[in-house]
Amino acid sequence: MIDLHLHTTASDGLLRPSLLVTRAAERGLRTISVTDHDTCAGFAEAHQTAGLLGVRLIAGVEITAVEDGRDVHMLAYFVDPESDALRQFLYSQRAQRIERVRRIADRLAALGYVVDIEALAGAAGRSIGRPQIADALVAAGHACDRDDAFARLLGVGRPAFVARRGPAPEAVLAVTREAGGLVSMAHPGLTLMDHLVPRLAAAGLQALEVRHSDHDSETEKHYRQLAAEHGLAVSGGSDYHGDVGHRAASLGRVTLPVADLAALEARRP
Repeated sequence: MIDLHLHTTASDGLLRPSLLVTRAAERGLRTISVTDHDTCAGFAEAHQTAGLLGVRLIAGVEITAVEDGRDVHMLAYFVDPESDALRQFLYSQRAQRIERVRRIADRLAALGYVVDIEALAGAAGRSIGRPQIADALVAAGHACDRDDAFARLLGVGRPAFVARRGPAPEAVLAVTREAGGLVSMAHPGLTLMDHLVPRLAAAGLQALEVRHSDHDSETEKHYRQLAAEHGLAVSGGSDYHGDVGHRAASLGRVTLPVADLAALEARRP
């Protein structure tokens, strides 16, 4: 079984890379990609464990682009984690994340919800964002769980929300090519930005993520058709972050067919 969308504690997941790979193997997954947000910091540890367990690990990262003030998540696969261009790009991405987190913390403090933002970054290379702020709010007793924190304070339109600033999707396509990889647009059924697909396909987008925990069968059918219309391959994965939240049961259940992986891999530069 194949899952190309997984997160660890290197970004907003709840399991260390080694534990995530172990859990994936226990659920029957044989090919996976750790796609932490704007960092490859978990790759080395995940790769070591994957080798011990006989799991194929595809180097990946979920990079956040911005279009008209909205996030566009781009899944980069088969990249070289040691690419200088990619490392510098991701460093800039994480710096922008920290700036945004501090601005959100200022808004929370003004609302009476004080959290220790400076303690969130942790290990070098770790990528932080709103989920970690949500965890800090829970730890401080200001929210019941991540969902509550987003619903009341951190979500779009909520009192502490700060819009993201960042690169255009085309910049992500360019740096991924330089790092030897290809890009699939993540969970298009959530972002609902279908109008971008023709433009990005012309600019080098290689796939759409059609299999996802939040895509029902009709949504998957729609995006398979859209991918075919624009000559794109497809990708898929659970977007598992840990054993909490609405995707907790998705590991080992939301998977990508072998034929789809073969077609995706055929697009490698």
